[in-house]
Amino acid sequence: MSAKALMVLGTASHVGKSLITAGLGRIFSDDGISVAPFKAQNMSLNSAATPDGREIGRAQALQAEACRVTPCAEMNPVLIKPSSDTGSQIVLLGRVWGQVTASDYHLRRVEDLFPSVVESYQTLAARFDLILLEGAGSPAEINLRKHDIVNMRMAHAADAACLLVADIDRGGVFASLLGTIELLEPEDRARIRGFVINKFRGDVELLRPGVIMIEQRLGIPCAGVVHHLRDLGLEEEDGVAMEDRRRAWPESSPMPDRRLRIGVIAVPHMANFTDFDALAAEPSVSVAFFEDPVEAATADVIVLPGSKQTLDDLQWVRARGFAELLERHEGIVIGICGGFQMLGLSVDDPAGVESGGLARSVVGLGMLPVRTTMLGEKTVRRVWGRTEPRTELSNSAAFSGYEIHMGETAYEVGAEPFATIRREGDSANDLMDGAVADSGRVFGSYVHGLFDDDTFRHSFLDFARQRCGLAPAGTNANITAEREARLDRWADHLRASIDLRLIREWAGV
Repeated sequence: MSAKALMVLGTASHVGKSLITAGLGRIFSDDGISVAPFKAQNMSLNSAATPDGREIGRAQALQAEACRVTPCAEMNPVLIKPSSDTGSQIVLLGRVWGQVTASDYHLRRVEDLFPSVVESYQTLAARFDLILLEGAGSPAEINLRKHDIVNMRMAHAADAACLLVADIDRGGVFASLLGTIELLEPEDRARIRGFVINKFRGDVELLRPGVIMIEQRLGIPCAGVVHHLRDLGLEEEDGVAMEDRRRAWPESSPMPDRRLRIGVIAVPHMANFTDFDALAAEPSVSVAFFEDPVEAATADVIVLPGSKQTLDDLQWVRARGFAELLERHEGIVIGICGGFQMLGLSVDDPAGVESGGLARSVVGLGMLPVRTTMLGEKTVRRVWGRTEPRTELSNSAAFSGYEIHMGETAYEVGAEPFATIRREGDSANDLMDGAVADSGRVFGSYVHGLFDDDTFRHSFLDFARQRCGLAPAGTNANITAEREARLDRWADHLRASIDLRLIREWAGV
């Protein structure tokens, strides 16, 4: 029997669709319902690895976790990873499908991919009782509607009832609701059962007259007003969320008990910036993202993050003056994935994997004795590892995470690995990961999510604070241990904010 379907749409990007979907997934799972997330098409540079080595949007991995199910490629069959303002890499069912321009994708390729999207949905619908679909952006983008496979076309294909989410924190919430509904075609409008106002702050009684008026104007009920919940600690995925992270240091105290200042170089094609969310949650840490080396000069730790376009971002790092900053920096330097590749001696792309078939080679920053060659096949695996003694992290710190990269890195004579890892599905073979400089203060790794592990993160912070002449941290956050509690806290908050009787009725469960 095919599953019931409920779809979460938004009046715009970053209104909270992903977290609302995750919260509903936890609520339905608590109710004993077999539930799974689904997003036909996701555009994001934040991705996660599934157990079978596929790549999906990080938001769908979080939603699967909330639903208490194993993430799989069918939950996000099409992942778009922008490589420029007009071009993107397309990941289909967790594997690289091709590189296309925006116009070619919207005008032609979506029609090629939609059958795979529907098949993925049907696979999930045969396994679960309820599918929670998430839309993208707004369903009222009238210029894209004809070839939009993630909003109303998918709602019709799944026969889904739809819940419209609007963000009051941005202002204009009633206009956004009305405008969205007015721009939908009648058959699309008929699927919208109600709406939710998200991220509210203040006295809800002051909002109530507007809610009543917009209910009458739209002819559909308000299913709830969700108050803004501080310090939730669950990752978001898109570029608007990234903009919230671009900030200066909150303090400049010279005291030894001050926060450890971690500066992330905000390269133009940064991927998986959620790698640093757990660090930012630590009370003894201050994380900031910088595009100017002058602003980053007072950092204790400088991080080169992952990149979708490593060669282009490496050239940007040089052009901006970050190479000089890194060369004279006396603190710790870390490279994650693409950032690790940049710290090496060279990055070669003989097949033009990142450059549309054009062979290129870029000189690296020369801080680690390794060389990287770009390959057409992407490595996507969850991994477990332990640092090598050279890193100076206490007791060869253990960690877990995932690899998502298209390069293969070779060690020069004298190079020392950062860690020894094992990939999921290959438990018999130890592999070398990353590299560490002779000084012990520069290291790189291919592993995303390295700092999500509480034990590893705390070990790293102890090492970093001591290396930078700071006092030990007074308290530590336990992100991994608290993750289930955070999901439960969000679900409880949502339960208290929305009319679950309506939601269950619309979902048909």
